[in-house]
Amino acid sequence: MRRSNYPERPVDSINWRVVKLIIPYLLEFKLRISIAIACLVLTKVASVYMPFILKDLVDTLDANQNTTNADSWLIAPLGLVAAYGLVRFCSVIFAEIRDTLFGRVTERAIRRIGLNVFRHLHDLDLAFHLDRQTGGLSRDIDRGNAGISFLMRFMVFNILPTLLEITMVVGILLFNYGPWFALITLLSIVTYIGYSVVATEWRTGYIREANKADSSSNTRAIDSLINYETVKYFTNEEYEANAYDQQLAHWERAKIKNRLSLFALNGGQALIISVAMTTMLGLAALQVTAGVLTLGDFVLINAFMMQLFLPLNFLGFVYREIKGSLANIEHMFGLLLKTPKVTDVEGAKSLDIKEGRVSFDKVSFNYQAQRPIIKKLSFELAAGKKLAIVGASGSGKSTLVKLLFRFYDVSSGAIEIDGQNISQITQHSLRSAIGIVPQDTVLFNDSLYENIRYGNPNASEQDVNHAIELAHLSEFIAGLPDGVNTQVGERGLKLSGGEKQRVAIARTLLKRPAILVFDEATSSLDSHSEQAILSAINEISAERTSIVIAHRLSTIVDADTILVMSEGEIIEQGSHSDLILADGHYAKMWQLQQNQA
Repeated sequence: MRRSNYPERPVDSINWRVVKLIIPYLLEFKLRISIAIACLVLTKVASVYMPFILKDLVDTLDANQNTTNADSWLIAPLGLVAAYGLVRFCSVIFAEIRDTLFGRVTERAIRRIGLNVFRHLHDLDLAFHLDRQTGGLSRDIDRGNAGISFLMRFMVFNILPTLLEITMVVGILLFNYGPWFALITLLSIVTYIGYSVVATEWRTGYIREANKADSSSNTRAIDSLINYETVKYFTNEEYEANAYDQQLAHWERAKIKNRLSLFALNGGQALIISVAMTTMLGLAALQVTAGVLTLGDFVLINAFMMQLFLPLNFLGFVYREIKGSLANIEHMFGLLLKTPKVTDVEGAKSLDIKEGRVSFDKVSFNYQAQRPIIKKLSFELAAGKKLAIVGASGSGKSTLVKLLFRFYDVSSGAIEIDGQNISQITQHSLRSAIGIVPQDTVLFNDSLYENIRYGNPNASEQDVNHAIELAHLSEFIAGLPDGVNTQVGERGLKLSGGEKQRVAIARTLLKRPAILVFDEATSSLDSHSEQAILSAINEISAERTSIVIAHRLSTIVDADTILVMSEGEIIEQGSHSDLILADGHYAKMWQLQQNQA
């Protein structure tokens, strides 16, 4: 079974400093935040004032029940009822205004953070993307964005208001009813919060374990679906299902642990709330019986406790979810902390293409120190000339292309274009000047037209159609029911290998770069199509510097220079005729292919 190398989260603690990373994204709307906070305070003031109206209403009704004057008996209670309704309406409307104002702030912050993560992922080097697992990565980004939304919404709309209300209520109880009521309230709240913190810290490991299992199962599913054809080729549907079920079993066990720990947390919280409510109401009832408090005071205390513990009970849920959200946000921001191995040097300038001359000067490269891939390789390609690179699989041909595009930095030596060291220029300008038709063409799940136009998103329809003609796609497209609007499917799976390569050629032709690279560009074409495409390639590259990596030697006989590589070194170089006359490695390869033909 394929093993997941997805990084595990630490389970010992959560980095609360993640909250500080979010704050700069919120400061874009300082005025909105200020008004939202003002509404928050007004909401809680109105909320705390409502029990006082209930107290006055009950005391008034209790005092007037023996009054014979019906008018005086009704006027005061009705006025208090109207005041209660008005204050409750104000509490709700202030909360709605707060939510509306702060909602825009949260959505913009998520947008900014999501965009930064997306851009940063594209800035990371090829090595990161070769090691990544797309399903798990996508899941972490989704959970991170959801975590930010939850954190912003409930931190501002629940935790802060509840803490403000607790402070106000404890102060009121202490001032109006003495230290016992305030002490019981404060002690129960501190116990509740302390228990919630300790229990939630204990549960955090289970939350992270469940998230990791969720990411692993999602990664496994996406990996299997992406390789659908391979699964079918080897009839491994049941193998894949069993492997996926094993991942789901890990998830199931993690969720069971999560649920049991949640039961323990909720049970403890319920016990603390019940004891506190019973004690407070019992004390209030005794004092009403003794004549120390009125019936309205009993109602006020009861209303305060209900009003306080309802959001406090919800605070336990919010705190649990915030801990989980911080775990998700932590990992998403961890992506932003990953530094690309290939970066622009300070003060890097844009590539200034004058001729398109390419040179490799004693270039060495290795992925691992013990395994050199390219060994002090040197050659020069004059502007407007065609260089072909041939050799056995693993000789380093495609690695040269990756070094030219600067997906990796050379270990030693230098690569220059028109005398400019590519390590000293911006990656964007470098890659803008080079076009490639790769051996394995991967297309977006979009229309043929949009996949071709991707080579130059600003190209006109006429330019796109011209590229289609040059790539000999016109006849193929004309035979499709939807023409250029035909959807190619995920990774272009609805097209054959040859059709995908012609789309890639059209896309590169549309880019019209100064330097062209063809990496086995005709490997999936039949002989007839190959000759047509070669004609188009020769036409478009006539005045451009071009590098061709080829397996079929018949496609590069017109190259100005041919490099024959073996184990990262050039063992022969020259024109086709020169190499045939030399009767060396290239001549043997040529003879072998001719015999096979």
